[in-house]
Amino acid sequence: MTQTITVIRGDGIGPEIMDATLHVLDAMKLGLVYEEADAGLVALEKHGELLPQATLDSIGRNKVALKSPLTTPVGGGFSSINVQLRRHFDLYANVRPATSFPNTRSRFTEGVDIITVRENTEGAYTAEGQETAPDGSWAVSITRNTRKGSERIVRYAFDLARKAGRKKVTVVHKANILKSTSGIFLNAARDVAKEYPDIECNEMIVDNTCMQLVMRPEQFDIIVTTNLFGDIISDLCAGLIGGLGLIPGANIGKDAAIFEAVHGSAPDIAGKGVANPCALLLGAAQMLEHIGMVDEAARLRAAIVATLEAKDSLTPDLGGTGTTMSFAKAIAGRVAA
Repeated sequence: MTQTITVIRGDGIGPEIMDATLHVLDAMKLGLVYEEADAGLVALEKHGELLPQATLDSIGRNKVALKSPLTTPVGGGFSSINVQLRRHFDLYANVRPATSFPNTRSRFTEGVDIITVRENTEGAYTAEGQETAPDGSWAVSITRNTRKGSERIVRYAFDLARKAGRKKVTVVHKANILKSTSGIFLNAARDVAKEYPDIECNEMIVDNTCMQLVMRPEQFDIIVTTNLFGDIISDLCAGLIGGLGLIPGANIGKDAAIFEAVHGSAPDIAGKGVANPCALLLGAAQMLEHIGMVDEAARLRAAIVATLEAKDSLTPDLGGTGTTMSFAKAIAGRVAA
């Protein structure tokens, strides 16, 4: 059986880490077929637009995409490509696991195992009603949360907890101050939680959550929250385990899913062959789980951990002297079918 996935190589270090990731996936002999599509600066140069219709058609047809980082030009009226993709396919659930790994430059090389489930299509990032006074003295932007959107992201988090054998969901909010937008999210979460008596649920204000994550991250299992808070918290979690180079992201909708490295395109090191491919490899593991290859995803993660434990060809950010591809080959050697 084969599975076709849309592959977006991206910008900056994107092509390098994608080559490394596909090398490892090919070594696993999973029957994956790659359909390449363009987005970002490469697409702008080739097709005159950042997100060509052909790319949208490819994702819509295959239902699954693996994406390297993309660069959205600053200014000129360009909107975020990632936001466009999430809205176009209604990828409402952003799932970012943060797990302690050995031999990383981190304060927590063990004990952290947190999944942040972030609402991906509503909230502050809709940038609705943006207006600035002509003299620059004030600015307005509307934050809109809906009952439907709040319910479905919280339900996704609880369903994920059951599926993954997790025990607790922490609902993060600021309803004590943002009584309308954060309040509707919290009220929806409370109602959804009643449907899952087997899963512990607690509530935490976002500022306290950030403090508690730094002090005692082991108390968290799954965090579910709104768009802006989830963006901030997931990056904080990345800092706990060594940075964005070890954090993947899944963008899940009813009809499509896009898996990615959540870090940037890092143009300063592009072409030098020193980029860490772990984030995209871990995103590929999320993708394998999504398409039903659960054992294969576990095998891939185990190979990454074993390579880190052995300090085999690690990239400079991990304290080694390896290259992007030598690191990938070391992982591939441990994961080969």
